This record gives sequence, structure tokens and C-alpha cells, in this order.
Amino acid sequence: MPDLDELGIHCRLDELLAERGMTLTRLAELAGISIVNLSVLKNDRAKAIRFSTLVAICDALDCGVGELLVRR
Repeated sequence: MPDLDELGIHCRLDELLAERGMTLTRLAELAGISIVNLSVLKNDRAKAIRFSTLVAICDALDCGVGELLVRR
């Protein structure tokens, strides 16, 4: 299976947090997701993501999935 760099999927979590002046810790609290799991996403090391996780992050950041995950 190709890695995420080969697939061209990028998680814009870092950019969205910066735009909103929000920390990873605050997002973890709002979304109910561990900082470790958010860090894996933020650093583009995730191999998969659950829909429930996507919804929780998008709700906390007030964004759409297409704003969070983009194809390079």
C-alpha cells in the first residue's frame, strides 16, 4: 500500500489551528481526541482516520472535511 506522500493527502490541521488562534491542546479538549492522535494527523503520519474523528475535528474548528484534508 502506498504511503500518504505517494497518495498526496495533506492534513491542514496546523494551518487551521493557526488561523483560529487555537492550540492543539484546546482542540483536543473540544473534540475529545487525544493530543497524540491529533499530533499524528498534524504531522501527516496518519494511515487512516475515522469519520467520527473527522466530524469532531471539523465541528471544533468550524470547517469542512475539504478544508482539513486536501490533495496535493
